[in-house]
Amino acid sequence: MSASTLEVPRVDAERRAAVVRAGLLCALATGVFAPILYYMTIHWRDSADYSHGFLIVPLAVVFTWERIPKLRKAPIDPTWWGTLPLLIGSASLLVGRLGVELMSMRVAFVLTLHGIVLMTLGRSIYRILLFPMLFLFLMVPLPQSLVNIIAFPLQLIAADVAVTGLYWVGVPALREGNIIHLAASQLFVAEACSGLRSLMALGTLGIVFAYFFRKNMIERAVLVLSTIPIAITVNAFRVFLTGVLTSRYGEEFAEGATHQMEGFITFGLALVLLLIEAWLMKMLWPKSWRAKPRAGARA
Repeated sequence: MSASTLEVPRVDAERRAAVVRAGLLCALATGVFAPILYYMTIHWRDSADYSHGFLIVPLAVVFTWERIPKLRKAPIDPTWWGTLPLLIGSASLLVGRLGVELMSMRVAFVLTLHGIVLMTLGRSIYRILLFPMLFLFLMVPLPQSLVNIIAFPLQLIAADVAVTGLYWVGVPALREGNIIHLAASQLFVAEACSGLRSLMALGTLGIVFAYFFRKNMIERAVLVLSTIPIAITVNAFRVFLTGVLTSRYGEEFAEGATHQMEGFITFGLALVLLLIEAWLMKMLWPKSWRAKPRAGARA
């Protein structure tokens, strides 16, 4: 039996051992972070702004599964650079524990996974898995202090655009901060109506859509970034629509099932606008800007 014949089984055994080692360490990290992850899922359940969190891990698994042919060919080259995200994750966990800051502790889990993959499987595998592993950060809810900073300007934008629209259709309205005064009632553009929920959900959907249906990185970036103005515009339209219905049919259209239905309709409108944009990009995007697929690359 030649030395080369013996080398193949040895390499396969070392590869399996490295994969098993990485899997066990990831499972151990999940067990250590289990209480933090449990309360994060509770956050997803209780806050509609982060209900998309339940989809992040399954989608990351799909992205990883799609890369299996590349992973099988990539060499196992463990590197001590993996200790860097591990150290940052440990520091983030410590800061979160001392300051009772949930986002830091949750981010620490994702950083730990990055460190484990890099340290046990190496840079080649890590580069292939980079997108699904970065995608995991989307499951971490933002701290409320940051949400307040982002949400209030969005509330003002939605109220301002809605009042302008009401003026155009002949509905008397006056904005005072995030309150819209109508002739017989008033609308309070609350944090839930800021559009942050639509922005986060549509942004996540935009990333998934761009990944599957666009190969050029510039196209992907444009498509994902465009979800921000689309979400803001559609949310302002929702506030405008609520104002019109409230002025004509009463305050019950500003709350309850009707208000929820308006949310579903406007999010559907946002999705349609995203699809239209993708179609227009396909029709109008200069062919010279498109990256030529490499030999053997996924079409």
